[in-house]
Amino acid sequence: MSSLYIRLPSKSVADSAPPWLGLSCPFALVSDGGAIEQEGEAPLSDLSGTIARIQRVVLLLAGSDVTLLRVKVPPLSATRLKAALPNLAEEQLLSDPAECAFAAGSSSGGLRTIAVTQRAWLDLLARTFIASGARNISALPAQLCLSSQPGQSDQHGMVTAAISAHGANIDLTLRLSEQEGIGISILIDPDANAALEVMQTLCALAPATPVRLYVPQATIPAYQKALDDNPALKERISVSIDNWTRWIAGVHSATLDLMAGSSANTGHGFDWKYWRWPLVLAAAVLLVNISALNIDWWRMKREASKLRTAMVQIYRSAYPNESVIIDPIAQMQQKISAARRNSGLVAMDDFAAITAAFGEAWSSIAPAAGVAPTIAALEYRERSLFVRLKPIPDRGDGLDGETLAQRMKGALAKHDLSLDLVSTRSSEIIWQIRGAK
Repeated sequence: MSSLYIRLPSKSVADSAPPWLGLSCPFALVSDGGAIEQEGEAPLSDLSGTIARIQRVVLLLAGSDVTLLRVKVPPLSATRLKAALPNLAEEQLLSDPAECAFAAGSSSGGLRTIAVTQRAWLDLLARTFIASGARNISALPAQLCLSSQPGQSDQHGMVTAAISAHGANIDLTLRLSEQEGIGISILIDPDANAALEVMQTLCALAPATPVRLYVPQATIPAYQKALDDNPALKERISVSIDNWTRWIAGVHSATLDLMAGSSANTGHGFDWKYWRWPLVLAAAVLLVNISALNIDWWRMKREASKLRTAMVQIYRSAYPNESVIIDPIAQMQQKISAARRNSGLVAMDDFAAITAAFGEAWSSIAPAAGVAPTIAALEYRERSLFVRLKPIPDRGDGLDGETLAQRMKGALAKHDLSLDLVSTRSSEIIWQIRGAK
């Protein structure tokens, strides 16, 4: 994914030159394939448009703003380690651990490298870049992004250093070894030789150790002249042109992301831009389905309305004097049943008809049962006949309440009646007999 790399000024430089967003910062815009598309120096305020359209912002914090500690840490889970870092580093800090943000690296030689920076400064950076449209933000110590030199893991290896100038202030960053690095902000007197002061400071910070110093191309002549004028410095310090290829390679090997310790960081949130069209398609599919369901519902509602209107018309044509029509089907059934009774016919759900059919069916299965079970009670309600039987004793022939009910169902089916088991407990058997639907 495309990334924007920015080397930030130190907090002391930012505090001394408000507004700090106007300070010029080295940056590099890198494509998805890793090629550098654009590089240079620009104020952060001028980079807001680029920040909003790229996928990732990598901030290289000045070495003077990040303290690297080597601490012995017991085996802990990631959550417990994060909670324990302030206590583990407290003895080596001058400031309150509650005001610091921490990040721990992997274990090496029984020790972990812990990066510490001011939480307020980190939160300010996070809010500033998020307000500019950044979605994925990382903040790495610049001293660990300097390229390692062969033998640098050894105490006597070569020290790598780089400078970043902001007017009279120069941020000096040093990588002392694979896991160690420092930084310092130098205020240069207007009448002083800036190159000479930087290299003298380097010699003080890394005594008796060869130093590879990377400087901007425009300052190469000044630094080379200072070395030529001071043979003692030339024996220890070699000057090379700084470039982003070296910094980006160092970023890929750095693992201490301090932005994870910022309470204001939402940079690793979900990027909705890549899901825009899938979400639009999903919304369109959902809208089509909802529309189809609503259309089908309206169609079925119209059909139900037409059907009810037709049933009401049929009922009114048969019974024109009826003024109240609530349920035309039920009312028609009531009228038909009343007409059958008035003409001497019995409805199938009347007490007499159900009782007569039950009696005939009961007589037909009694011989098959060997001995007729005893009927305890008959009750007619809700156009159904409820038959309560006494418990059937176990005679060893497999006859029980369920078997008897199955036989009775077959006999009642001939009379268009159905049987439902209301209760089959050992203390009672209750059948509900009604007209078959």
